[in-house]
Amino acid sequence: MAAAAPSNFEQPACFAFDAQSEAELAMLIGRYPAGKQASVVIPGLYVVQHQMKRQTDSAWVPVKGMDALAERLGMAPIRVYEVATFYYMFNMAPIGKYHLQVCTTTPCWLRGSDEIVAACRAETGIAGWKETSADGMFTMTEVECVGACVNAPILQVDDDFYEDLNGERTTALLAALRRGEKPPKGSTIGRQNSAPEGGSQTLLFAPEA
Repeated sequence: MAAAAPSNFEQPACFAFDAQSEAELAMLIGRYPAGKQASVVIPGLYVVQHQMKRQTDSAWVPVKGMDALAERLGMAPIRVYEVATFYYMFNMAPIGKYHLQVCTTTPCWLRGSDEIVAACRAETGIAGWKETSADGMFTMTEVECVGACVNAPILQVDDDFYEDLNGERTTALLAALRRGEKPPKGSTIGRQNSAPEGGSQTLLFAPEA
């Protein structure tokens, strides 16, 4: 059985940026002139979400994290809440250790995303979307185009793209993640960037002088 995304989870009572987050925020804020710190709100929310991943093994954005970011950026907390709840990449509740974001938009669907969905469900036991496996390892979400159509179908795991998948390779990927391994991101068939399958087909030799 799969566990649905928690609806009655407990928000942390406090949140403080750790040393890594402090360094990242200082770098981000330094990119903008004085008085324009609000421009950091989106990357700043990533800082909060990544810190929660480090501390709890679940990448999400608690209210106290948004409050801490608002204070750091000189913004009203509601402005941070508005941004966090508008964008799909910020999780407002705890998720599994690995976030499986399955693209089912037309290019991925034409290239077999249904096979990816079926493999994810079979391997994790998850029946629907926005649900977490009973062991807490995986949360599965349907997403719109992730912008890597040329190497479809795509499965995004946390912040990494796994491309050129099929059912068998998806099952192997999830099994590796369950073992604590992290397979190389990118094409799963050895494609070089977005080159044709099998290697380059143009500019294979220098023209005769």
